[in-house]
Amino acid sequence: MAKKKFYVVWNGVTPGVYDNWTDCKLQVEGYQGAKYKSFESRDAAAEAYENGYFEYLKKAPTTPPTSPKERLQDTILSQISTSEAGEVPVWESISVDAACSGNPGDMEYRGVYTATGQELFRIGPFKKGTNNVGEFLALVHGLALLQQKNSDLPVYSDSMNAMKWVKNKKAKTLLARVPENEQVFALIERAEKWLKTHTYKNRILKWNTAEWGEIPADFGRK
Repeated sequence: MAKKKFYVVWNGVTPGVYDNWTDCKLQVEGYQGAKYKSFESRDAAAEAYENGYFEYLKKAPTTPPTSPKERLQDTILSQISTSEAGEVPVWESISVDAACSGNPGDMEYRGVYTATGQELFRIGPFKKGTNNVGEFLALVHGLALLQQKNSDLPVYSDSMNAMKWVKNKKAKTLLARVPENEQVFALIERAEKWLKTHTYKNRILKWNTAEWGEIPADFGRK
């Protein structure tokens, strides 16, 4: 018989502690930015709920991946990120994200201070862009900003594509170049040139959306 679990919903339709997955699922399924977690006991769940989501993350124990799939995913991530699976966010960091209405469509991107959500930059919107391109531009913009300020803060992104493009110093986009998005391609070329002519000391980390909820720089339009 499976061991009974208790579920905390910090951000959902009705936040609280639930004693079954069915009720928990009703609170979080399809809910933008839902934050929830299972616990082995009601007391642990109640304590985590009372302390709040971010306080829980700060105290959460580090647990290594156990399944072959998780281990494979962690191996892939380790090639482009120094963050380890199971860790909590590095709050002293910046987070970047992009939004695009359509594919292609109006695209914009921004960066925020992870701990508080304070906006550090917001660029766009631009016509005929894509979300992948926006994520790439946001990441490079964040790195350039930190270098300008001589800061070694890490940068979080929730886009594997953007992280790979930055590593390879090339945006491998399939976006068609048309007069309407000439400004987007000018930004891409500028970002690629910056990556090829600059070095940076900042770590690029993958935001763990499944465990931590939406990245703090998220535009909240899903």
